[in-house]
Amino acid sequence: MDNNSKVQTLMWDGRNLHLIDQRKLPFIKEYDVCDTFEKVGMAIKDMVVRGAPAIGVSAAYGAAIAAIQYEGSSKEDFKKYFDNALACLAASRPTAVNLFWALKKMKDVFTSNEDKDIASIKKALVAQAEKIEYEDVLINKKIGESGIEAFKDFKSSIGILTHCNAGALATAGYGTALGVIRSLASAGKIKNVVVDETRPYLQGARLTAWELKQENIPFFIITDNMAAFMMSKGEVDAVVVGADRIASNGDSANKIGTLGVSILASYYSIPFFIAAPLSTIDISIKTGSRIPIEERDGKEVREVLGKKIISDEMPVRNPSFDVTPASNITGIITEKGVIYPPFTENIGKLF
Repeated sequence: MDNNSKVQTLMWDGRNLHLIDQRKLPFIKEYDVCDTFEKVGMAIKDMVVRGAPAIGVSAAYGAAIAAIQYEGSSKEDFKKYFDNALACLAASRPTAVNLFWALKKMKDVFTSNEDKDIASIKKALVAQAEKIEYEDVLINKKIGESGIEAFKDFKSSIGILTHCNAGALATAGYGTALGVIRSLASAGKIKNVVVDETRPYLQGARLTAWELKQENIPFFIITDNMAAFMMSKGEVDAVVVGADRIASNGDSANKIGTLGVSILASYYSIPFFIAAPLSTIDISIKTGSRIPIEERDGKEVREVLGKKIISDEMPVRNPSFDVTPASNITGIITEKGVIYPPFTENIGKLF
């Protein structure tokens, strides 16, 4: 569907999933073709595709590809094969809850169609994956609309700081945090977007800035350690970031460095918003302390765009996410409106 974005993260041709290789942006725009569920799993693991909603949509298509490629005639064997494919996809990234949400959707479709023939089950699974993609774009646009409501009392031209990438590249299209920014820009309310570079993977400098450039939205890039200075000088009126998993009390896991930004925003009394679909809220987890934090290869810290800056014998750590406590969050912008504190109570009402 048309997502009103000049950035197309993924394309489905009926059998294969085409993913823009986000590792090569902004210098090379190239699509990887995933024709097996294993390739989809590796694309998620290796960050060809990233961002919680985009991971969820990709995983759904990975499950659909697995179903399409099954060539047997035994429904019992088909079920075992499909369950194995889901397990493989589930192992690709541990933090983003949308991955598990989408795979559960696919599993539920399989289960509800088990009394049908194999061809009908395959058709239903493909339709479900396509529905997940379609609905993700609609949800992101509604998040953008909710963002307009969240900022209705702000002055006409505001500076927004964002960390990592929560745009079209992190979703099936339009974006969550950048969806809010897109909507505000359309309403003429954006003065500048302050883009944290987001070390070590540089999703802000490489991806968010690239998206904003495509959309002609004013921005400038800063290194992560410049955020406090920009806030102290009045360059930042609000912070809007995405999330990979939100606990039922509002604690939110997002790209490493988000916690620090939230602490700075709290110090300078700057509103700090999370923008995410309701599918990112994991009501089974009461607090952020229970969110699993992925630790990635130290190579990402030792290198910048393939150039080694730290020798191999130097020990490094590379946690990929951190958790922002609910107490630092002004509101969570969703497709159902803005959730304000008390988060446990107000999130509970939605579920």
